[in-house]
Amino acid sequence: MAAAYLAPSLFSCAPRRTSSQAGTGIGLQLYTLRDQLAAHVQQTITRVAEIGYNHVETFGPEFDAKGKASFWGMNVADLTALLDKSGLNTHSGHYDLTEFLAPGNGDESVLKNAIDVAAQLGQQYLIAPVPPMQLVDQLTADDYLFIAEQLNRGGELAAKSGVKIGYHNHFWEFRMLEDGRKGLDILIEHTDKDLVVFELDLFWSEKSGSDSTAYFGRYPGRFPLWHIKDMDTDNTEPVTGPGYDDKPVMDIVTSISYAEVGTGSIDFKKLMAESGTAGLRYAFVEQDVITIDPFDSVAKSYGYVKQELLP
Repeated sequence: MAAAYLAPSLFSCAPRRTSSQAGTGIGLQLYTLRDQLAAHVQQTITRVAEIGYNHVETFGPEFDAKGKASFWGMNVADLTALLDKSGLNTHSGHYDLTEFLAPGNGDESVLKNAIDVAAQLGQQYLIAPVPPMQLVDQLTADDYLFIAEQLNRGGELAAKSGVKIGYHNHFWEFRMLEDGRKGLDILIEHTDKDLVVFELDLFWSEKSGSDSTAYFGRYPGRFPLWHIKDMDTDNTEPVTGPGYDDKPVMDIVTSISYAEVGTGSIDFKKLMAESGTAGLRYAFVEQDVITIDPFDSVAKSYGYVKQELLP
């Protein structure tokens, strides 16, 4: 799972910036190192910076009974200080918006708490990593329409704090719905392009059997954020369509295997050639499951992006 519950400037080195400055650097979605962060947060962040990553995408946080947020036992101010000390930016974060996006609920307090944290961290983007997971096996077109409405509402609220709301896909958004549409298309077509962005997870779009570049062409400029992770060359069968769309999501998730970026089956050079059409600003290496030393894994992926995807 993701944090659940290129243009030349994209990869250049730069000091920590305010949220108004242009995107640069190679990013890492910290969910990739979730176990290491839980055990040794400061050492893990330091290692990420030493490998060469320029910015990170957070996931979480946890909120206590008083509404105070923490990441791996560290409050927001201390995390900000640690990132500053390490020379890392954070332009984007994944936040659990389940109660805000769930039909019949729409709890805005959940979103407002997330906006406050994102603003404190100086993040430009607040991303919903998943739809309400209790509904994931029976999501309907109407459910996606409700989520789109909530994202528009969330975009209005977030804009007041200088933050833009967004949505991150997995494979189920590419399942064919009862009306012949796909969930991701509904979300994109029914959200305001000035209020809502999309973080295209290239692994999941490709694993669904979709053509990522076709989405860039159909919805130009809607994908300023990407997740870059690779697909095991021995496990490339698409996971949407007949025989899959009625299968429980978690049965599919547990059957999937990944690879370090550049060692798998995805043609990232082809995808990167369309980054301008997509509107790409920030790209994040991510790997949901790692079978080698985790730091060796993220270093290998970093090396490929730097050496092979740079101009």
